[in-house]
Amino acid sequence: MTAETRSPSRAPGAPARPGPGAPGRPGPGAGAKLLIDLGPLLIFFLANFFAPVPDSLKIFVATGVFMAAMIIAMLISQLRYRHISPLLWFSGLMVVVLGGLTIWLHNETFIKIKPTIYYSLIAALLLFGMYSGRNLLKMVLGSAYPGLSDRGWHLLTRNWAIFFAVMAVLNEAVWRTTTTDFWVGFKLWFFIPTTFLFAVANVPMLTRHGFDVEDSKEEPPIPPVQ
Repeated sequence: MTAETRSPSRAPGAPARPGPGAPGRPGPGAGAKLLIDLGPLLIFFLANFFAPVPDSLKIFVATGVFMAAMIIAMLISQLRYRHISPLLWFSGLMVVVLGGLTIWLHNETFIKIKPTIYYSLIAALLLFGMYSGRNLLKMVLGSAYPGLSDRGWHLLTRNWAIFFAVMAVLNEAVWRTTTTDFWVGFKLWFFIPTTFLFAVANVPMLTRHGFDVEDSKEEPPIPPVQ
């Protein structure tokens, strides 16, 4: 390429700058990702306890607010970062569908079983991918764990699949045996901290199997809490 035809926008040999939506576009930082993933759930919790309606209607108001907050979070992710993670897509779709059924049929069971369905399907997909030779977790999150060996991906996938299966069973046990307010509080004060602690507990295993924390360009992801 001659000097006349070379693009003046960058120096010779310099990599092209990624445009909007290009793979190299920076993703959300740790704080922004937490707000996108957990913000709607926190708003759901607040609406359920502080909505100025009779107690019997609070869960339905909170569900409507939850649906709106989830859609807004997805829009922010798309407009600001030009990307919506597959798990956020899946979670958002379930919130809209099961939340809509909750309000339409005036039956809170649908929003209560949403975490059970979400966790069960994710666990099943992870196990299917692991035993069919296609590690779905690696396909989705590969760039977040540089250097991680195939054995490390296998163990991480197995661990998350077991964790999600246990969370599905636990959600069923809680919503079927306690009040709605207790179930909502349990989601906030148990599910969220437990998910964070479980993610942290996996880090020593990951580093033993090649994960280079210092080389990682992004925070190790934590699946959206349901």
